[in-house]
Amino acid sequence: MSNKDTPPIQPVSGTVVPRYAGPSTFCRLPELRDVPYCDVAILGIPFDNGTSYRPGARFGPQAIRQASRHLRTNFHPAYDTEPFRQIQVADAGDVACNPYNIEEAIGQIETAATDLLDKADALVSLGGDHTIAVPLLRAVNSKFGQVALVHFDAHLDTWDTYFGAPYTHGTPFRRAAEENLFIDHSSMHVGIRGPLYSRDDLARDAELGFKVVHCDDLQSHGVDHVVKRIRDRVGDHPLYLSIDIDVLDPAHAPGTGTPEIAGLSSRELVNIIRGLQGLNLVAADIVEVAPAYDHAEITSLAAATVAFEMINLMVTRGS
Repeated sequence: MSNKDTPPIQPVSGTVVPRYAGPSTFCRLPELRDVPYCDVAILGIPFDNGTSYRPGARFGPQAIRQASRHLRTNFHPAYDTEPFRQIQVADAGDVACNPYNIEEAIGQIETAATDLLDKADALVSLGGDHTIAVPLLRAVNSKFGQVALVHFDAHLDTWDTYFGAPYTHGTPFRRAAEENLFIDHSSMHVGIRGPLYSRDDLARDAELGFKVVHCDDLQSHGVDHVVKRIRDRVGDHPLYLSIDIDVLDPAHAPGTGTPEIAGLSSRELVNIIRGLQGLNLVAADIVEVAPAYDHAEITSLAAATVAFEMINLMVTRGS
């Protein structure tokens, strides 16, 4: 899209229309079709056929959008930004994914995201299960080339197959490595914890180039240490952030498919994200919100807040 001299079309103001009313878009933003250009597009991907335990993340985009009504979005003091005045953000709706064919759905997601990145400068995707990271990384590579990948999760998601299936929410970054979609020496996992299927899992993961920040590292060394490790690893490469909501402890995010205790607090996650200001964030996803297992919108509100934080990172990128 063009005509960037036009001031951004902003969300419906909570001081004019109560936050529980108005459009059902993310943060009550305008729809993509209603803006003359787009700096950041919000894309819903209601797909959960790759889940291995509790299904329901197909309802994640809807729940995240609903929870985003809670947010006050005019000014963010942590970034000193007025994000929706400084850049044009718009909601691009949902991808229509085939619920019966995983590989066809992956193709549909890749096509939709690739087309969207022709219209927008950056992308924030609302999942959906973590399978969607593969087509999203393909689409991002078609525009930006290889990216540094920082993956927040309780789980590695680099298994080869699950019950013989190559595309599941536990395998996306193995497939991404095979396709050279990320820069191996600039990528890492954050928040990994709990027992594994095999003592070889960590060794096989390291062979793909990932470094790992375990939850125990955060407990021992604190947020600033983790932020420094991420910034040193990413450098000035274009960055893709992939955040599985189960990186949070179930006390902070009960509504997810494969919860693991002893995770990050919401405060820790938000402060790590805020520490990434100035990095070249070009795309991000927030996945695995399964609202049927949520309580009082705890999980969907956490996801909506994380998505808003990532939009603010995009405002400050390169600064």
